Amino acid sequence: MRKRMTAGFMGILMILMTVFTCFVPGMEVQAAGKTLIVHYGGRADDNYEGWNLWLWEEGKDGQQVDFTDTDDYGQVAVYQTNRTPASIGFIVRLNQWEDKDIADDRFVTMDGDTVEIWLTSGEAEYATQAPDGAATYDLQALEEARLHVYEEADAAKLNIHYYNFAQSYSKDTIEAYAWAGTEVGGSYPYVETDDYGAVFHVGLKPEDGVTTAGFKIIENGDADAAAEYEADLTKATDQTLDVYVVEGNPTFWYDKSEAVFEPVIATAAFKDTTSKEIVLTVSKPLQSDAADAFEVTDDEGNAYPVAQVEIVNDKEITLIMEEELALSKAYSVNRQGYEGCSVSMDKIIGSTYFDEELAYDGDDLGAVYTKEKTTFRIWAPTAVEVSLNLYEQGDGDNLMETIPMTADVKGTWVCEKTGDLNGVYYTYSVKIGNKVNEVVDLYARSAGVNGNRGEILDLEATNPDGFDADVRPAFSNATDAVIYELHIRDLSSDASSGIQNTGKFLGLTERGTKNSEGLATGLDHILDLGVTHVQILPSYDYATVDETKLDTAQFNWGYDPKNYNIPEGSYSTDPYHGEVRVNEMKQMIQTLHANGIRVNMDVVYNHTYNLADSWFQKTVPDYYYRKNGDNYSNGSGCGNETASERAMMRKYIVDSVVYWATEYHVDGFRFDLMGVHDLDTMKAVREALDQVDPSIMVYGEGWTGGESALPAAQQATKNHIYQLDRVGAFSDDIRDGIKGSVFDFLDKGFVSGKEGMEESIKFGVVAATPHPQVMISKNDKKSTNWSGQPGQSINYISCHDNLTFWDKLAISNADDSEADRVKMNKLGSAIILTSQGVPFMQAGEEMLRSKPNEKSESGFDENSYCSPDATNSIKWDNKGNVIDTYEYYKGLIAFRRAHSALRMTTATDIQNTLTFMSGLDANVVAYTIKGEEQGETAQNIAVIYNGNPDSVTVNLPAGTWDICVNGEKAGCESLGTAEGSVTVEGISAMVLVQGDDTLGKASAKDEQADTTVENAQQTKGGISTPVAILVAILVIAVIVAVVLIRRKK
Repeated sequence: MRKRMTAGFMGILMILMTVFTCFVPGMEVQAAGKTLIVHYGGRADDNYEGWNLWLWEEGKDGQQVDFTDTDDYGQVAVYQTNRTPASIGFIVRLNQWEDKDIADDRFVTMDGDTVEIWLTSGEAEYATQAPDGAATYDLQALEEARLHVYEEADAAKLNIHYYNFAQSYSKDTIEAYAWAGTEVGGSYPYVETDDYGAVFHVGLKPEDGVTTAGFKIIENGDADAAAEYEADLTKATDQTLDVYVVEGNPTFWYDKSEAVFEPVIATAAFKDTTSKEIVLTVSKPLQSDAADAFEVTDDEGNAYPVAQVEIVNDKEITLIMEEELALSKAYSVNRQGYEGCSVSMDKIIGSTYFDEELAYDGDDLGAVYTKEKTTFRIWAPTAVEVSLNLYEQGDGDNLMETIPMTADVKGTWVCEKTGDLNGVYYTYSVKIGNKVNEVVDLYARSAGVNGNRGEILDLEATNPDGFDADVRPAFSNATDAVIYELHIRDLSSDASSGIQNTGKFLGLTERGTKNSEGLATGLDHILDLGVTHVQILPSYDYATVDETKLDTAQFNWGYDPKNYNIPEGSYSTDPYHGEVRVNEMKQMIQTLHANGIRVNMDVVYNHTYNLADSWFQKTVPDYYYRKNGDNYSNGSGCGNETASERAMMRKYIVDSVVYWATEYHVDGFRFDLMGVHDLDTMKAVREALDQVDPSIMVYGEGWTGGESALPAAQQATKNHIYQLDRVGAFSDDIRDGIKGSVFDFLDKGFVSGKEGMEESIKFGVVAATPHPQVMISKNDKKSTNWSGQPGQSINYISCHDNLTFWDKLAISNADDSEADRVKMNKLGSAIILTSQGVPFMQAGEEMLRSKPNEKSESGFDENSYCSPDATNSIKWDNKGNVIDTYEYYKGLIAFRRAHSALRMTTATDIQNTLTFMSGLDANVVAYTIKGEEQGETAQNIAVIYNGNPDSVTVNLPAGTWDICVNGEKAGCESLGTAEGSVTVEGISAMVLVQGDDTLGKASAKDEQADTTVENAQQTKGGISTPVAILVAILVIAVIVAVVLIRRKK
């Protein structure tokens, strides 16, 4: 998945470090970290309303940054970060992705503390020096203006009062850092002292709807032990709010009289390897290391003796207990003269020790419904309190009841509510330390609008009529599949689709839909094409389409997971009532099954839409994600990566796919960035699905989207696929071998004129399995035989990522005629559909699908994850213009499905029956297959690919051969016969069979038109007498001899 790792469209993360040094008289305000200043001008309409930046730091989530100032050049945006990213990516967009100025992602190298760039609308390149007539931005003035906001009449005034135990305050050593809502914020010097301590004046101008301000105190460059605070601005009087802080105390007060001045144990946490050691931070250094001065108790009041106290430094202490403490209980630490605190599991979370103590293996997580009662169970081992909230609706102010939950086994919390709760919405309130998070149940089965409340459902009542009798279409081996990748909205969003349920699950249930020429669209088109499986882009509940604004143009691929076990609401006819989306997704699957098509689901367990606000993070902070030290790992390229190797994340993934397979009858799973997952998790997925139905497909992207914290040897990457049973991976080898690198638009492949690609094609033909005639050293990617069996190689030319096949050819072969590019497209499809392995195609590829984007430098969109329907939709009215290509794909699919020799199931069978021909011209690949596969109707099959622009002659094994595929047509009828040798047109494929009694006969018109079948048995006049045959042979022999002589010269 290449999706912009912007895919994590999250709200702006609170930035927690100092950006500016203290502002003191005579001292310049200088930014710490990095500052990016973006000038945007040159719009032809001079209208900048609604335009903003979507910006992301390397390895971080994206965020909106507004243009907040103007200059002679145009608009100006200033982005400041306390981090030091090597680069920052950006997109100039209109509102919430209504349009993009340039389709491609762009990046700025942050090689200085402040980097300034100038963008011209419609131009991909940007300037790093002020163009003529433009000026650099006065950042100093901006920062000085921020410090004077406090004096403005409409400002929210936050007075921070700070007390330290030394009662010593210096502007050189102390400052406050503050921000409104999720803004970047900045530093503020203290302006005075009073009888409490130092006073900081912070002026803020929160955006509409923002009611909080974050702040922290920094002394000597280090954040105070209490880290950050969040103040409620609604408590202000006359726009002024006073808050009171005591050094090191995690609590602050709005009333000075309530402040507690005694020192505190600010934090306490188990070590990551044992529950026998507790690490403390204190707000004031200890005067004694006496063990008996500390008291550790559980939530029932039982005391546990401390054996030893180790003082690490002035404010860090380690308590060594006499025995290990059970992690299923909550503990607190107290000391005479210090206010105590609860013991956190932050450091031990995710460790092997933690999983051994607290992993829950029951099958009753979530809301277990009956008409008489519903039982709730949530795994929240780090929580000190959990309660259940019941709501009448999926949004709005309609809380019905809050019920405390009881701590139970293995870190779970339970409660029970009698009565029929079908259709009632719910959340959990999870208290961790002093913070309460309201979360959606990770195991929720449906949700209200935008997925912010789970819904209790009688799942049986959501079944369409006859769903209990629904059966999976017959299917045995992975190599029997022909997979068609489809986005729900793309299918129907163009008006030419004739589909009534635009952008809905139900759009895939409509029969009889046609374009303006009366040609089949939608489901009828798919059925006529002949594919076996539809792979649907993410159809679980994702975060980046606002379901309350479905009358507003919105689009997203959906690789932004929010609720994994809930269908996407925007694909239903009513996102406000959760049962509707469940029913309609089931209707879609039922209809596809009834028409003989299986359904594969695109699942994205490798990351969440964002981290801070994800239900995972709010339920058990830091358990479900991998970290590198204090930083979150970003193997997904989307800002975070999940930790599949941890027991409860692995259980969640396995439980989820089993749920979709059983409740919805899903037939397969495509794992996005499967390389982020560990091998043992993928083995567990396969084993669990085998218990449901062994024919369920499992495959994925055998790579990561960035550097992962998971050791390489454990990653389910392509080079480890042979270690897995019936788990496949996408073959980028055959993809790039056919058309050239997806990352280099101009790079060509075998079909588009690149020489020396024969071994790459042969490697793909044998599905990346070992074969004595395939030389790995000459493979373009130098790939090893990563596939253990042919069913593990998912062969494709294009998918939703990157350029479409047709657009790639338009760029890499811009000087070639359209007719030649059509030939390249056909040849590519022939390679995919006659190779061993599992063929896969992007919806619309059979109609030369394009994703136009006028604002892209190339004219096409290679990353259309949030581009409008105009780019992403399938243009059904184009079908008539490319019907020849469509029929070619259809014929190839029919031929593949008719010949089991193209669908071998073991590497041994391929080695024993598939033989590559020798003595071929350059840029030609040809091979034969013995018809020994069970069910194969032909005695032998011959396949030839000619990547040259000119025709070539290929010698055939003895006997008479029927031609079923050539450069013009494909199918299960004989287009003519050949014996001895055959001429293959330039940029085309030819497939021949021998001894197949099931072949149909092409019409006389087709035979007459098929002039590519110029072989040793045919002449221009169609003469078939022995004399004519002899003459033809002699003529060909002379021509060949002349050609060979000239070549030698």
